[in-house]
Amino acid sequence: MSTEVLPDDRALRLGRRQRALAQMAAHDLDVLVLGRQANVRYVTGAPQLWVAGTRPFGPTCVLVRDSGAIHLLSTWDEGVPDDIPHENLYGISWNPANTISALRRIDGAASARRVGTDAMSPVFAQLLPTAFPNAELVDGELAMRAARRIKTDEEVDALREAITVAEKGLAVAVSELRPGVGEQTLAGVLLEAVAAGGVSTPSNQDVAWVTSRDYPWRRASADGRVQAGDLVAFSAGVLAGGYIGEVGRTWPVGGTAHAELYRRWDRLWAGLLAACRPDAPASALLAAYGAAGEPPPPLPVARGLGMGFDPPVISPELPQTAADERLESGMVLAVTGYVWEPGIGAVFGREAVLITDNEPEVLTSSPFWRA
Repeated sequence: MSTEVLPDDRALRLGRRQRALAQMAAHDLDVLVLGRQANVRYVTGAPQLWVAGTRPFGPTCVLVRDSGAIHLLSTWDEGVPDDIPHENLYGISWNPANTISALRRIDGAASARRVGTDAMSPVFAQLLPTAFPNAELVDGELAMRAARRIKTDEEVDALREAITVAEKGLAVAVSELRPGVGEQTLAGVLLEAVAAGGVSTPSNQDVAWVTSRDYPWRRASADGRVQAGDLVAFSAGVLAGGYIGEVGRTWPVGGTAHAELYRRWDRLWAGLLAACRPDAPASALLAAYGAAGEPPPPLPVARGLGMGFDPPVISPELPQTAADERLESGMVLAVTGYVWEPGIGAVFGREAVLITDNEPEVLTSSPFWRA
């Protein structure tokens, strides 16, 4: 397997960059300073070092609207696209004053009127104004959210590839499902399978769980051992090529089909899919649960898929946001369906849906109970 780090495909990164520049113009930003890793890769096309956990804000990438020039925090050229010249790279420094000096030398920094930043820290709140002495610092994350909410054709292709990896890993894990196996074993099998397929970064590690027969949205027991008659939920997610692919499925153990519960899921799913229309209110996805006679889950019913946790986020906890948000053609949503029956357990499914001007397109393969 090659260990060479390659930049994102040219058409993919240029399409994203044009969307970012268009949103800079719409938000009247002369310069955009980015520190969030997904935003940095979206604009630059350069793969970023993945770490488990959070990292403090730092000005990792600077995009200048007038020239389209990109300046990137990097100590080497590997993985950096050829349209970002070597002289536009500035090195890592433990002294933030050195980083600010590098930003100050960027063409357009001195004359910028409005500079957007996608995050901030107390230190850089004091230092960034010295790099852009004539500028007003404003929220640049709004422009990036607007750019990332609608996917280019190349982004949809990248999401398809990530979803395929997740589905293959899920299939391997399901092949190991039998009475006595542990949830952690199933998770390890899935993670090993996607790593063998070339993707070592999961989007989550909560992979498999026995659904509770006593309470909705809970695990069955503390030991996590599968028993005959259980309904076992799988949530496979990977970060492949910078894009998150996710799929959720539920399998019965020991041949018990629970056909009526699966039919309830189908009825709910029909309503959720019908709600995925351009210009429809996002609240229609929440209403689909009520129309099917199912209580909404205590987590987002749908959220944007892309290079991270993309907008929109549609949750019962944010009813006003769901009412105000309108779905748009080009959005890709991870839509969650969940039904539960006391004494039996739950059927959980998560599908990736592309909203189009015509019928919505489901990017995940059909669940086994619908095949």
